[in-house]
Amino acid sequence: MRLIMGAIVFIGFFALAQMFHIQKLNREAVANQRIIGTLSSGIESRDRVIVRLQSETEEREQLGRELRESLGAAGQQARDREYEIQRLLNENQALRDWFATPLPVDVIRLQQRPAFATPGDYLRWLSSRQQLPDPG
Repeated sequence: MRLIMGAIVFIGFFALAQMFHIQKLNREAVANQRIIGTLSSGIESRDRVIVRLQSETEEREQLGRELRESLGAAGQQARDREYEIQRLLNENQALRDWFATPLPVDVIRLQQRPAFATPGDYLRWLSSRQQLPDPG
């Protein structure tokens, strides 16, 4: 009888220990589920950022292609204009003479400006400039 009682007490303690162990494992499982949820939302957030960055990269590449095409077209227009000017200069002596004439000193002065270190320097320079002479 003592042996049976001892076995029952032992089984009771063993069952109690197992119950505490199961509760501990359940708490750990809940904590791990929270961690998994946090990590999953972090991964989803990272994936959204990656998709957005890929989209922005594609958009920038497209804009870069368009800019290069625009630059090429502008360069071609400038070359065409230069060829046309050269053609006209070669054809017309009066135009060649006019083209070779230096600009008046006042026009040259209008095209000159000093180098500026800051935007404030430029604004001060603009404010302190003398007025243009009245042509009339």
